[in-house]
Amino acid sequence: MLQLKYAEEDFSDCFTVEIVHLPKGNKIEVYIDADNGLAFDRCQKISRYLEAIFDEDLRFTESYLLEVSSPGISRPLKFIRQYRKNIDRILTVDTLSGKQSEGILTKVEDDHIVLQYETKRKEGKKNIKEIVDETIPFDQIKQAIVNISF
Repeated sequence: MLQLKYAEEDFSDCFTVEIVHLPKGNKIEVYIDADNGLAFDRCQKISRYLEAIFDEDLRFTESYLLEVSSPGISRPLKFIRQYRKNIDRILTVDTLSGKQSEGILTKVEDDHIVLQYETKRKEGKKNIKEIVDETIPFDQIKQAIVNISF
């Protein structure tokens, strides 16, 4: 996890989601999330902080393009703290067994999440709606993405 400190501003609520170094073209993409949000000015300050570090690092003797941004809503969740930020939002979760579930994230524990969704079943001629709480262990999650709803 990347702990940042830039001038007088504390970035202790920030955490690295992913660093992608594309040697072809010397492009470095850094995706950072923050518990308290990540506005453009914070990304800019983090970018300057990282540039200073990279400029001192001998591996970056050539010019490079550094892009710092939040991971965006379409990128998979990776950390428990990201799940906690998205309670009450709709997630699509793919498990290692190949099952896909979609529902409202209602609970996040240290070892699992709970998705809630509605199912329908037939009872005679009647359609019965049921609310299901599905527990999914973190070690079974292949990918979880927040659904965008308008």
